[in-house]
Parts: sequence; structure tokens; C-alpha cells
Amino acid sequence: MTEASTQKLIDELRAVVADAEALIGATAGDLGERAQAARAQVADSVAKAQAGIEDLESQLQERTKILVEDATRYVRDNPWQSVGIAAAVGVVLGVILGRR
Repeated sequence: MTEASTQKLIDELRAVVADAEALIGATAGDLGERAQAARAQVADSVAKAQAGIEDLESQLQERTKILVEDATRYVRDNPWQSVGIAAAVGVVLGVILGRR
């Protein structure tokens, strides 16, 4: 899973959690036994989802930190290769954008 798709998933999960919390708040006045049981179950699921989101986010931050450290180490160990790669990427992007 890429970093961008992981971040998108985290954002979507946060939206789902916010919607569930809004639903819990909206049904607070419903005193039915089934409604109370459903609210309790949703509240438990929301708590678990929030914990999962926080764990996923910390994993993403750790992986990003490792990738940045690896990239930095590679550039320091291979400066001329890094310059060549950057120049090649620049040429390819220039050709692609020049066609538009």
C-alpha cells in the first residue's frame, strides 16, 4: 500500500468515525432498549476504529521516516548517481509536460 493511499484510507476512516459519533449523538434521546444496545455497540466500534487509525498513522509515520533516512543515506553515499537520476527524471518530466 502506498503512502498516499494509506493516508487517504486514514482520512476516510476518520470521516466514518466522525459520522458514527454524530449518529450516536443524534440518537441520544432514543430510550429504546434496542437503540441503547446499538449505540453501545457503535460506540465500542468507534473506539476500536480510532485506536486502529492511530496505530495505522503511527506505522505510516515510522515507514515514512525510514524511507527518508534511506533516501538521504543513498544520496550521501552516491551523490553523482543521485544527480544523474534527478536529471533523467527532469528530462522525462520535461518531455511529458512539453507535449501538452
